Amino acid sequence: MRSGGRLPFGRRTLIILGVGIPVLAFLAVLAWASFSSGGAPGGIAVNESVAEVRQERKAAPNFLLELPGGETLSIEDLGGKVVMLDFWASWCQPCRDEAPVLAQAYREYRGRDVEFVGVNLWDNPGDAELFLQQQGHEYPNGIDAEGKIAISYGVRGIPEKFFITRDGLIARKFTGPMNPDLLRQILDALLSEP
Repeated sequence: MRSGGRLPFGRRTLIILGVGIPVLAFLAVLAWASFSSGGAPGGIAVNESVAEVRQERKAAPNFLLELPGGETLSIEDLGGKVVMLDFWASWCQPCRDEAPVLAQAYREYRGRDVEFVGVNLWDNPGDAELFLQQQGHEYPNGIDAEGKIAISYGVRGIPEKFFITRDGLIARKFTGPMNPDLLRQILDALLSEP
């Protein structure tokens, strides 16, 4: 303290520090969130490697997914089939890397009581459509423009996959891009269930 009981800083300096430090802290947290999410929109995680998220089997939330051409698809429409539900975006590099694996597996499992469903998130519709054309995807894909399906499934990043049993239960959940062997192993195990 200076003589006379005055603080070494003026009132204006204290106000600037009082406002400036929290603002800088907020900007640092925002920058960290953007960096740690790979720059994905809104700080959404991009899952770089595959990992299983352990959980109890539970009923798969129903949804109404609008497909190109105006048709719709719901989980109820797929009753009696094993379902691989994939959340993805065209700008997501792990999604791009995984796309040929999913397209090939779909061709292998077509006609075997398995359905693949793609749910596009946080994307430009034109970019999503171009991506599907380039990758040769033949299975149903739609856009979850408002994120309602993603929220109901608890999606935290992309790619993210849910494997649903014939009786409508979520059996397994994976984050990150699948490799062909793991994908086949999961589908074969679910197909062998009564």
